Amino acid sequence: MVRKLYVERLFEMFLPLDTERYQARLLAEDFYQSGDLQPICDFMEQRYFKVFDNRDYGSANELTIKTAFLTVLFDDISYIMDSELALQRRYADLTMIIRPERRKYPLKDFILEFKYISLANAELSGEKAKPMSVDELKALAPVKQKLAESKKQLLDYQTRLQSKYGEVLRLQLISVVAVGFDRVVWETVENK
Repeated sequence: MVRKLYVERLFEMFLPLDTERYQARLLAEDFYQSGDLQPICDFMEQRYFKVFDNRDYGSANELTIKTAFLTVLFDDISYIMDSELALQRRYADLTMIIRPERRKYPLKDFILEFKYISLANAELSGEKAKPMSVDELKALAPVKQKLAESKKQLLDYQTRLQSKYGEVLRLQLISVVAVGFDRVVWETVENK
């Protein structure tokens, strides 16, 4: 209950307009069924990350990005939501496991791994990053490195999570890499 209140308060604080929160909820509902994170990534770039300014870059990290996505994706009615779920001494950034009573619906289970690259580490400015295509961003060495790290972690988490839940999971593994507060790339990691 406390976690829900905390997440809802952050959601309202970062998206003060009812129309923005409504749009984010619609995007999340589509994601639960499709597993397509691109509309949410677009929303993050165009709306959500606009609340951050240059001073926020000093403390930006993977937790910042995970918290932003958690506030948009949070649904404790359909999902068991866990941030930093302990999986045999490893910790998955965000897991969304369908509640048993909701398994009859066409929803997916998710593990999301978040990475953050500062614009300086990507050797970019916000102005240079914004017009780049997703493929151009994914071709950058720091992005490729973070996606590879994430893939390795996700496959490990998958094994550990399946040993806990068995074959009931409809699991989708997702790597998310934010490049500053300007761009977000993601990819689905193929299950073992």
